[in-house]
Amino acid sequence: MFEYAVLRVVPRIERGESLNAGVLVYCRQRDYLGSRLHLDAARLRALDPTADAAAIEQALQAAADVCAADPVAGAAGREALGSRFRWLTAPRSTVIQPGPVHTGLTAAPDAEADRLLRLLVLPIEG
Repeated sequence: MFEYAVLRVVPRIERGESLNAGVLVYCRQRDYLGSRLHLDAARLRALDPTADAAAIEQALQAAADVCAADPVAGAAGREALGSRFRWLTAPRSTVIQPGPVHTGLTAAPDAEADRLLRLLVLPIEG
């Protein structure tokens, strides 16, 4: 079993419009916590032409750093995997917001993170 959440970019909090920009995947049984990111700059500009894409990329990367226990993540990156996932998925009113947590079954959480990125974040090819 695994849990996942979508990371959403809400460039103008007062409008509530969002853009999916990443996924977080946690699998306790496989001792796995991972993330995948993709910020579509054109879609971001469509929501808010004044959005600071570089700052948003940095905020998304900070979430990925916590997942990866990168030393730059500070104290949050040193927590246990489950605590990091819960911290990252806690509701917040910032430009980067987690969506609801969902569950699923997989034997390969890293591959599942790739699949969820393609399904929920990357532009639909037509």
